[in-house]
Amino acid sequence: MRSHYCGDLNESLIGETVSLCGWVHHRRDHGGVIFIDLRDREGLAQIVFDPEMSEAFATAERVRSEYVLRIQGTVRHRPAGTENSELPTGQVEVVSKLIEILNVAETPPFQLDESYTNEEIRLRYRYIDLRRPQMLARLQLRAKVSRFLHQFLDQQGFLEIETPMLTKATPEGARDYLVPSRMHSGEFFALPQSPQLFKQLLMMSGMERYYQIVRCFRDEDLRADRQPEFTQLDIEMSFIDETIIKNLMESMIRQLFKEVIDEELPIPFPSMTYHEAMHRYGSDKPDLRVPLELTDVSDLMAEVKFKVFAKPANDPAGRVAALCVPNGQILSRKQIDDYTDFVGIYGAKGLAYIKVNDITAGRDGLQSPILKFLPDNAIEGLLERTRATTGSIIFFGADKAKIVNEALGALRLKIGDDLKLRQEGWKPLWVIDYPMFEWNENEKRLVPLHHPFTAPSDVENLEANKENCLSRAYDMVLNGEEIGGGSIRIHSPEVQSTVFRVLGIGEDEAREKFGFLLDALKYGCPPHGGIAFGLDRLVMLMTGASSIRDVIAFPKTQTASCLLTSAPSPVSQAQLRELHIRLRNPAKT
Repeated sequence: MRSHYCGDLNESLIGETVSLCGWVHHRRDHGGVIFIDLRDREGLAQIVFDPEMSEAFATAERVRSEYVLRIQGTVRHRPAGTENSELPTGQVEVVSKLIEILNVAETPPFQLDESYTNEEIRLRYRYIDLRRPQMLARLQLRAKVSRFLHQFLDQQGFLEIETPMLTKATPEGARDYLVPSRMHSGEFFALPQSPQLFKQLLMMSGMERYYQIVRCFRDEDLRADRQPEFTQLDIEMSFIDETIIKNLMESMIRQLFKEVIDEELPIPFPSMTYHEAMHRYGSDKPDLRVPLELTDVSDLMAEVKFKVFAKPANDPAGRVAALCVPNGQILSRKQIDDYTDFVGIYGAKGLAYIKVNDITAGRDGLQSPILKFLPDNAIEGLLERTRATTGSIIFFGADKAKIVNEALGALRLKIGDDLKLRQEGWKPLWVIDYPMFEWNENEKRLVPLHHPFTAPSDVENLEANKENCLSRAYDMVLNGEEIGGGSIRIHSPEVQSTVFRVLGIGEDEAREKFGFLLDALKYGCPPHGGIAFGLDRLVMLMTGASSIRDVIAFPKTQTASCLLTSAPSPVSQAQLRELHIRLRNPAKT
């Protein structure tokens, strides 16, 4: 039906007859001459309708926005002064000889050339939202990313292998989506949170290099960068160590950015331990574009009479940290109060601060309600350690280390944006040496920081020093977003059993949940490791979108529902009976 895409028209086609198909983006009537901007996935073309072509002109008078048309006409130069340098097709136009209305359209619920912000309406009419050039460009870039990743990994000898969507529920950090089995009454499949165990089994099968762009499912609370179903690039390799896989993955991401968006990433990516990242930035995915850092001052505050500082300073699980903001004197009292409310979101009980009006005047050059509680030696050490200067403001976090890190880490980013300190460009980072375990306060036990199949750095002292044991895990971070995470895996059945034992998973429970893995480990498992990249999040960064919902064709809302199809929705009693399920209705009050 077409000879060219609208976006393919250029001066080399002048004088040729072309056939185009697309949607009406705009229709304008200029004193008897009608102009239609025709849109398809490759761009816009300006179509001209002259009254002398009476039949085509009469049809053009009837069309409205989003009508679907087929146009036939001759390409010519636009008249002098009417060129549009902002459009790739802006030097030419098509004089229509034939117009065919392939379909009519009702008035859309929003204008496609506007930056429409009502996300609920956009998601309800997603098929219209995706017609917008910005959304189309994002999905086109996503396709380019997928194509590049396939090509790169194919060239590196990886095999693309599919793993099951219906599998066994295993503890991987989030709730499973369960699928009832009709054939096995009262039993359930789980949708995979990741292909973790299957890709390890593929290494035990001798596949050596595996990859898959795969859908994963997690029934968890959502944020801007989370979805109940998401896509990841899953990778596993045998006979490697951390250096081999990190170098290969770094090369892949660097080439991806260069080829798809023509951006250069540094060589090599810097590395930082988990402890250092938390100490300096309060986060294990620090955004290095913001030049502010946290400074630990617990030792300076251990003997002060100010209990708000002294108590956490003397608590092994506590922390007192400072965030020094140069030129912070421009912050108003209202802004400081707003920051106090902001850190409260993360559990902080307040936000103490000191303004440095004159660094040369010592205590007399400072302004703060807490100064009277701090001795001279504490103040001197604080100013020296934070490298404060005249005009700085120093904010404090004092509480459990987790609360301090989350509150000041988030405040660091907010102030960086408010004061326009965030730098341009790309700041990648490897975060390494994660703790093997973390304490779960709700369950009162150790849980794996990543997953229970991650190899420990110190196997011999794993049980004796479990609270301080490090793992062979590594995360790739870019501009404050974790885009990839992985580890060297456990390939010894004895070590895997030890990890289960440390986690309080007894032999019977381990056999019930992971029997197939434990059996496979007995039959010659190679050293192996892998990584998984969040494809949605990666594309979000590359397109500059603010949410992964803007780079997914049909995403869910933040309440894990689909406004387009009204899913989830009730099913019939007949379907429930087939699945041996009876619903329990809420109790009447």
